[in-house]
Amino acid sequence: MDVQKSAALVAERIAETPARGRRRLVALAGAPGSGKSTLAHVVAARTPNAAVMPMDGFHLDDRLLRPAGLLPRKGAPETFDFGGFRACLARVAQEDEVILPVFDRTREIAIAGAERIGPETETVIVEGNYLCLAEDPWRALVELWDLTVYLSVPMSELERRLIERWVSYEYDHAAAREKALSNDIPNAHRVADNLGNVDLTISWEGHP
Repeated sequence: MDVQKSAALVAERIAETPARGRRRLVALAGAPGSGKSTLAHVVAARTPNAAVMPMDGFHLDDRLLRPAGLLPRKGAPETFDFGGFRACLARVAQEDEVILPVFDRTREIAIAGAERIGPETETVIVEGNYLCLAEDPWRALVELWDLTVYLSVPMSELERRLIERWVSYEYDHAAAREKALSNDIPNAHRVADNLGNVDLTISWEGHP
């Protein structure tokens, strides 16, 4: 299924889904490299008064990961500020204005106060790897979502995309492959193997 058809399907489901809070919260989950960000922004363009909220703004900084021995696993569930993320989602669901952090992948750091959800926003499309993960503490997010969408991509395709991603950040092919296989692909298996119940699954096999 291509991006526009997938986005149309998700946007249709959003339009049919009532909001339980001040805003409708849509979880768009999938493995690293599955195309979540691409799809989220196309869906937002098709949805009135919608905004995108990436989970990646809640990455823990290297200064916390390094002494905990977690730096090589950066991007795994335990390397995020889950409590901060959940609290922010609860605010987004109910408050007029919420300021969000954003992750700068080129520098591998989260930047505080970089995005805004304003009172005009009616739907927030939250995109991230672990939004529907059936592991503690992530499973507690289920009570916040009005709609859950999972983006399913074969592991072989994810591997190809993830290697291309690291090459685009100026890694040579061997180093890019090592980055993908040592961390990203294990995280992708963790997402696929521990997926909770979702309302809608989108299958992508080729380029997003």
